[in-house]
Amino acid sequence: MNKKFFVTTPIYYVNDKPHVGHAYTTLAADVLTRWHRERGDEVFFLTGTDEHGAKVAQAATVAGKPEQEFVDEKAAAFKEAWQKLNINYDNFLRTTDPVHVAAVKTATQYLYEKGFIYKGQYRGLYCQSCEQYKNPDDLINGKCPEHQVEPQLMKEESYFFKLSQFEKLLKEKIESDELEIKPIERKNEVFSFISQGLKDISISRETVSWGISLPFDKKYTLYVWIDAFLNYLTGLGWSGQAGQPPKFFSPDVQLMSKDILRVHATIWPGLLLALELPLPQKIFVHGYFTIDGQKMSKSLGNVIWPEDLVVKFGRDGARYLLMSSLSYGQDGDISWQRLAEKYNSDLANGLGNLVSRVMKLNEEFKINPSTRLRARIKNLEKLFNEIKFKEILDEIWQEIAWANRYIEEKKLWDLLKTDPEEGKKVLSELLSLISEIAKVLSPFLPETSEKIFEQLTLRQDSGLTGKIKPLFPRI
Repeated sequence: MNKKFFVTTPIYYVNDKPHVGHAYTTLAADVLTRWHRERGDEVFFLTGTDEHGAKVAQAATVAGKPEQEFVDEKAAAFKEAWQKLNINYDNFLRTTDPVHVAAVKTATQYLYEKGFIYKGQYRGLYCQSCEQYKNPDDLINGKCPEHQVEPQLMKEESYFFKLSQFEKLLKEKIESDELEIKPIERKNEVFSFISQGLKDISISRETVSWGISLPFDKKYTLYVWIDAFLNYLTGLGWSGQAGQPPKFFSPDVQLMSKDILRVHATIWPGLLLALELPLPQKIFVHGYFTIDGQKMSKSLGNVIWPEDLVVKFGRDGARYLLMSSLSYGQDGDISWQRLAEKYNSDLANGLGNLVSRVMKLNEEFKINPSTRLRARIKNLEKLFNEIKFKEILDEIWQEIAWANRYIEEKKLWDLLKTDPEEGKKVLSELLSLISEIAKVLSPFLPETSEKIFEQLTLRQDSGLTGKIKPLFPRI
């Protein structure tokens, strides 16, 4: 029986175009989607853009454009980047979509009527760059550690969501892994944060006009995170009705980086509990990219954009370099030089060299792959379920390295002349391994996988000869 699989990325702020961090998260969702589809699962992959809030309005002002025109252009830039990386999502949700806005108002009205939202006075620290409230303990030298800016002291009348009443229940669900947070250090971080006590959160803004107005008090707009979280429901066609989850809900995996974990592990499940909807099954948190040991920054001029990766390394080359750069839950340091070296080592000299050598050797003999798979590549299901992408690719590349060494050790080009039967046996074994590699690589490098299978099939069925075009030309 086929299972359902629902995977989400965060919806990305449109104050700028997508960078490699956005690309990694979205590629991870694409890889999981392709793998589950290959297994016959019924899959839904949701991504999109977060288009409201003070930060977006400010960026539009700097650009000298009306907010809607600005967010239309930025949303298009995200879609174009994902198309260039061969990312195939099922829905791209924009929070300015009228259907989303209507559902958010319905849900907010319900929460207000049920007493989960009340009016009060807010006074506290707020970082506009990450659109999050900060406790003094969160700051380093009085600044937000993510953006190196001092939070604003805000004091205003506001509507609050009763997040505090879900503190005990959330702790139980996280501790028992009913709401699973991986890696374990991220679970511990969230558990420690909740144990300090959850406070009710302000969910309205009187001074921010670029947002969804509260249905029960149009003087205020909705806090951008509340608006954004509900995309995980409206992206599936949810109309805002409490107790009525749409098809595919709840998420099997929600992918994100660590800077937005706390709000996803507290406010988001708190909203779901208030709306009588099931919680996500797993939140997976990946690390950051640094560039030559430094945080990516436009002011430093060291940001790597996904479209530039595709131009230099090709579509599958870019996919491989990103997905192999972060170990499980850890940060990863990259640079243009390091990426080029890895491309040449792993793709041009590794996989590409193996395929071209074996195909060239097989031009004369037209050997079929062995029906007995070598099965040297371990069952990768466990690693896929654990979302260990670099570790999966490391397993595959160990076999590619073994195969290239095997050709040298056997002196296969001579063996096919001196002992044709033994040579054909080795060649068949290598063809089998290449077929196996192409299959397990298909979620990561779909075009390369297809090219390998085409070469295997054409050279057997039609006797195709001639120069073999390299899969990955050297940089």
